[in-house]
Amino acid sequence: MIGLLQRVNWAQVRIEGKLHAEIGRGLLVFVGLEQGDDTARADKLLDKLLALRVFGDQDGKMNLDLKLAGGELLLVSQFTLAATTDKGLRPGFSTAMPPAPARELYEYLLVTARNRHEVVASGEFGADMKIALENDGPVTFILRT
Repeated sequence: MIGLLQRVNWAQVRIEGKLHAEIGRGLLVFVGLEQGDDTARADKLLDKLLALRVFGDQDGKMNLDLKLAGGELLLVSQFTLAATTDKGLRPGFSTAMPPAPARELYEYLLVTARNRHEVVASGEFGADMKIALENDGPVTFILRT
């Protein structure tokens, strides 16, 4: 499971020109699901997302996690994160989780996140989404479980 995390001042998801979800200051996380991923890996990714100290404290040092910073969370499924690009010029997706189990695991991640954090927004699995954001820093991390 791959999480591409960006610390943002705000982020929005639009689908078919309409606002679907938005957050203020917090984390935008693109989630790539790979074959072999399961709920244990989803839990591990969520544990890391919620505990990762990427927000500045009063001295500007990255010492605060999402909750301590009062941040919001936006989870967006993005199967292209699971692409293989080591050969040729066309990405391959043979390592990506098939759509049906990926949707189920993504929904599990959302439900679990909403049970553990106050503000959790999401994209729509499989939709053509337009993502707008203001990266804060920029601060971007790749997490793998």
